[in-house]
Amino acid sequence: MNIVRKLNLLTIAIFFLLAVNVQKVNAQNFTLSNNLLYDATLTPNLRLGVRLSEHWSMGMTAGYRPWPTDDSKSKKWKHLLLAPDVRYWTDSVNVHHFFGFNLIYSHYNIAEVKFPFGLWKSVRDERRQGDLAAVGAYYGYSWPLGRYWNLETHIGLALGYTWYDRYQCGHCGKKIGDDKKVFVMPQAGVSIVYNIPGRPRKAVAPVVLPVVEAPDTTTKVAAQPFVAELSPVPEFKGRAGQLQQDNQVVNHISEYRPYDRTRILRKEKNALFVHFDFGRSKLRKDYRDNSATLDRIVDITRQIMADTISSVKKIQLVGFASFEGDPATNELLAKGRALALQHYIQQEVSVPDSLFDTVGGGEAWTEFRDYLNDIVTEGKDNNVDLKQVIEIIDQEQDVKVRERHIKQLDKGRTWSYIKMNILKDQRNSGYINIYYDYVPDKAAATINEANELLTTDCSDCHHEALRLLLTVRNDERAQNALGVAYWLCGQRDEALTCFRRAAANGNVNAQENLRQLEKGAQQ
Repeated sequence: MNIVRKLNLLTIAIFFLLAVNVQKVNAQNFTLSNNLLYDATLTPNLRLGVRLSEHWSMGMTAGYRPWPTDDSKSKKWKHLLLAPDVRYWTDSVNVHHFFGFNLIYSHYNIAEVKFPFGLWKSVRDERRQGDLAAVGAYYGYSWPLGRYWNLETHIGLALGYTWYDRYQCGHCGKKIGDDKKVFVMPQAGVSIVYNIPGRPRKAVAPVVLPVVEAPDTTTKVAAQPFVAELSPVPEFKGRAGQLQQDNQVVNHISEYRPYDRTRILRKEKNALFVHFDFGRSKLRKDYRDNSATLDRIVDITRQIMADTISSVKKIQLVGFASFEGDPATNELLAKGRALALQHYIQQEVSVPDSLFDTVGGGEAWTEFRDYLNDIVTEGKDNNVDLKQVIEIIDQEQDVKVRERHIKQLDKGRTWSYIKMNILKDQRNSGYINIYYDYVPDKAAATINEANELLTTDCSDCHHEALRLLLTVRNDERAQNALGVAYWLCGQRDEALTCFRRAAANGNVNAQENLRQLEKGAQQ
């Protein structure tokens, strides 16, 4: 009974401390978490946590395994565990890295249990009933999963002392002695965490800063409320994202799709072409505008490959040949042209074969037909019968017969026009596209989430926004939003410092916010 009474007093004391500190919490007051690794031992468990300040939290973990309830069973692992703890978070509470310190108390009745890693071997052959107390330390990491949920892991060690009675077997009551020991035990957890009340939903409302006289003497602030300027922060996609703005040949990997011969590549926005001599697959830089195109591709590839934020995921090359001559030969020619371009890029930049999608597109009939259709539609067919050529392409499936019929039109006059004005542009490597991926910009996502919270009239939302922004406070893009958050949370000096810093770095929203403050002070 003394043990139960002590446990009750300890539990009441811990939860009293938690309740007292609720008054200091502005957002995400509580967390409830369940350790899945502890569940795997068939022990129901729960941790109640509470935020104490920006970097500190405390909590109580309880686990209770009552079974087997039949004392005649030889194998048992009945126990009650209580573990109050305190945590320090390097960013802010419930975000990313934390270090914890805990006290552990357990009353247990255990027999014939085989622990992993050879721990506590003597328990395999006898029953022990007693108590333990320990002090532990651990490191952990928490991933926000949404408005209410986090995924959390931790690992550490505990140093403890245990005192117990020894019994001959799991179901007998014959005591054979007692003992005391000092021990070291591991701690680990993979927990699902539920945040109460959770992050607020997005609300559409202007940020109206209240009238407050700032103690700062160098900048007078508005005597009237003003609507703060906030803008979404674009995600930084590394060097590839910057190059994409001026180079349509650069695209995110999500836009990649394998080549099929129904596509009309010359009309795709990101088409680049490198040209070849008739019937040749040798790549010449001095032929037509090849030099500028090749230099551009190599330069783009080299810059992305050297970046630490973005990376080349795939380079797509499609080789073509005009339909003049034997179709089988043209298939090989088209593939050879695409490979020639791949080899050229690899000579200039170290790119593994695995990043290339090099395809032979064969005879460019789809491209050819579409080009004819554009000429006819625009009325630029120069008195040659291109409509009949289109009909031949649509009706004749045998490409050899199709080519022969085209050459016979109008005694070869139409064929001469096609050969001189159209086919020369189809002797090329076709389509070149560079696809990239990048490390997600978590800071931008955090700033934008905080911006949404700052558009509400909810005080808890403003403090939650400030908490989020403090995790990225060294990012220059966060300074204007951080200034708004500080102002709404009553920290005026810090707010003005952030506004000035953002304005000095060219942030137009911060410049407008300072302008409004100064203009209001003059009225």
